[in-house]
Amino acid sequence: MAEHRSMQRAALLDAARSLLSEGGTEALTFPALAERTGLARSSVYEYFRSRAAVVEELCEVDFPVWAAEVSAAMAAAEGPEAKVEAYVRRQLGLVRDRRHRAVVAISASELDAGAREKIRAAHGGLVAMIVEALGELGHTEPRLAAMLLQGVVDAAVRRIELGAAEDPAAITDAAVLMALRGVRG
Repeated sequence: MAEHRSMQRAALLDAARSLLSEGGTEALTFPALAERTGLARSSVYEYFRSRAAVVEELCEVDFPVWAAEVSAAMAAAEGPEAKVEAYVRRQLGLVRDRRHRAVVAISASELDAGAREKIRAAHGGLVAMIVEALGELGHTEPRLAAMLLQGVVDAAVRRIELGAAEDPAAITDAAVLMALRGVRG
């Protein structure tokens, strides 16, 4: 029985990833989840109490995988500038990944305070990855610089998500230049 519930929960999470990829947070509804998984709508409520709970669990499952990919890209880079570039490029490379969609969906979802705090802590872990490299580059306040750098990444993510006129590669290149050279261009 426990294995069956685990498989159903995994199927619901996979369906949620697909719905988020295809139509954003508006597409993530319990009727749509039920249709994708072949469950009765009432059965979906046995697994999740709300749409926010689905997004929260997706983030708990997917964010560590996403952060590990960013960390691996940084570990493969030589020197602090290359680590900053890897940090930016890998995050922006994950924008079209279905797992990333759940992370992006957070900002548009109605999450309770506890869920928002968990997600804030997860993002804090991501920002912490780049602090050392920024310190090596001479930043006197590397934690602040890391938070501002993540702001650049977040803005680039939103631009790519909007389907901006620019090619995602051009947005990524501009974000890397902003990260490495600031506004001098």
